[in-house]
Amino acid sequence: MTARRTGGGGLVTFGESMGRISADQIGLLDTSRTFSVSVGGAESNVAVAAARLGADVTWAGRLGRDSVGDLVERRLRTEGVRRRITRDDGFTGLMVCSRRINAGVRVDYHRTGSAGSRLTPEDVGEDLIRQAAVLHATGITPALGPTARTTTSWALRTAREAGVTVSLDVNYRAKLWPPREAAPVLRELVTQADIVFAGPEEAALVLGTQDAYAREPLEAARALVALGPRTAVVKDGPRGCAAVIDGQAYVREAVPVRTVDPVGAGDAFVAGYLVELLAGRDAVARLTTATRTGAYAVTVPGDCEGLPFRHELDAFTAAEDVAR
Repeated sequence: MTARRTGGGGLVTFGESMGRISADQIGLLDTSRTFSVSVGGAESNVAVAAARLGADVTWAGRLGRDSVGDLVERRLRTEGVRRRITRDDGFTGLMVCSRRINAGVRVDYHRTGSAGSRLTPEDVGEDLIRQAAVLHATGITPALGPTARTTTSWALRTAREAGVTVSLDVNYRAKLWPPREAAPVLRELVTQADIVFAGPEEAALVLGTQDAYAREPLEAARALVALGPRTAVVKDGPRGCAAVIDGQAYVREAVPVRTVDPVGAGDAFVAGYLVELLAGRDAVARLTTATRTGAYAVTVPGDCEGLPFRHELDAFTAAEDVAR
């Protein structure tokens, strides 16, 4: 699949970016004595990853007039991401990350009523969408509140009317909304997308199935394509991915690396795929870059600190090229 139109705006994405507070030690949060401060958020992760790989990318969003909002804006500027930012008197959201054991990261959100939850169509801008080659959205934004939900639907509709390729990462967050509320909204968004990314369980949620699709990613991809997208990619973490792209099935193994922090890996995967789509590369190249970019992302703490630059990715020809 190629982008429907190769506009001068490259990749455009929108949503909520937050501050990320991470405990440096493993264990209960109240035993931690030092913390790291950085930036998180699915859409801004995609934007940073794409920019590091050389894409022209713009992130649109709403931030509070506070130090966290300043941090987000500085980080995006430093990474070479174009920005369309609205600042208001609300607060910028936060995510607090801790590890009870080494195997996983617990994420607690502080974003109800945040500036980002009040995202409007005016904050994104019809002009920005119409000049894009690809518009990327996630299922997180509509979970933030009614205004953000309306904006997400409007953005996808506007892009489709303008012939802009629509990319959607389902990105279901149980802490933001329950399955019964999320499922019909996410399913409707999938029908409006040209490209959809999902985990096996997210695919099952959208499709209204039981756990069968969680066991068979390729079948899940086929079922997602039946809803309307031309491309469906099911991201299955350390088991790799399965995809149906323009009717052709693909299965890719994951790159074996030592996982330090899995948060943001899916966003890195999406960015790798979309950057190669914008460059006009074939499906194999897109999936190869996606899996390699995702592998880099998990090797260090943080949402986007481990994202590779193009020269690093070009040198990545074997699993040994990534720290174990």
